Amino acid sequence: MSTCNTGPDFSSGFPAFISAGDILTDLVRAPAPEGTPHASSAPGMDSHWRAHPGGAGWNVARAVARLGLPTACAGALGTDNFSDELWNASVAAGLDMRFMQRVERAPLLAIVHQTHPPAYYFIGDNSADLAFDPAKLPEGWRAHAKWAHFGCISLVRQPLGETLATLAAQLREAGVKISFDPNYRNLMAHGYEPILRRMAALADLIKVSDEDLRMLFADKSEAEAIAAMRALNPAATLLITRGAQAATLYAGDAVIEATPPRVEVADTVGAGDASIGGLLFSLMSTPRREWRQHLAFALAAGAAACRRPGAHSPTLDEVVALLAD
Repeated sequence: MSTCNTGPDFSSGFPAFISAGDILTDLVRAPAPEGTPHASSAPGMDSHWRAHPGGAGWNVARAVARLGLPTACAGALGTDNFSDELWNASVAAGLDMRFMQRVERAPLLAIVHQTHPPAYYFIGDNSADLAFDPAKLPEGWRAHAKWAHFGCISLVRQPLGETLATLAAQLREAGVKISFDPNYRNLMAHGYEPILRRMAALADLIKVSDEDLRMLFADKSEAEAIAAMRALNPAATLLITRGAQAATLYAGDAVIEATPPRVEVADTVGAGDASIGGLLFSLMSTPRREWRQHLAFALAAGAAACRRPGAHSPTLDEVVALLAD
């Protein structure tokens, strides 16, 4: 294993927010720069690959940390070059590295072989992420946690899915608020309903995109899908995002709609993770705000993420500037 940074000193306390779940490397194929010599004329050889630290759980943790709250991403990495890059990017994001474990296993990779529209698959049948062990986290951290976030493919990759669902239930029982984003991926096509129901029942906050709804409830209209999602846990706050179109927040009997700020879009990678990260940051940092203000902040965070390529995590200044506009 190559040398990694150790990260900031959190010895004086534990983070209030923990995101537990997907930590992986996106290996993205892109056209080779003009003039690059090719060794073969076979299909796909006229391209090159870029590795990007990512994963929905990691993106959400980084988003909250970048906005300014002590944060951890709880999970396991390997001891390879991809894992080293994830470790160092986590350090640079200011995450509490006591929550990230290293094991002698291969990394989890998302092979994104097409970006428009996205086409991908995962490599990692026995990869490092599956070895995450909550019992090895630092003693006493649970007493300081206020919110914990779960979602995406980590919940369908066993034994990790059962580990995380059990952890979420334990935290909920201890009074920690639970955030859940299904964040649909193709690994969820079969057998996802039981874990969807289980996690939704635990959640204080559920975030889904319109695309998630279409995938999760393929036989229903959007209105029917929203009703089905709300029925899983009527007490949970539900955020529905629709890209550049108006988002809807269901909080108790209140139904609030707002449109994201208009921005020049570089790409939409990680916008949903930035949105839920922004909402969680707003809820934790300014809990007395009204729901409409929380929603506005979340949508501004998502829009700010779209202004730069890749899974950009906007700063507080970037989000506030959009709110001011």
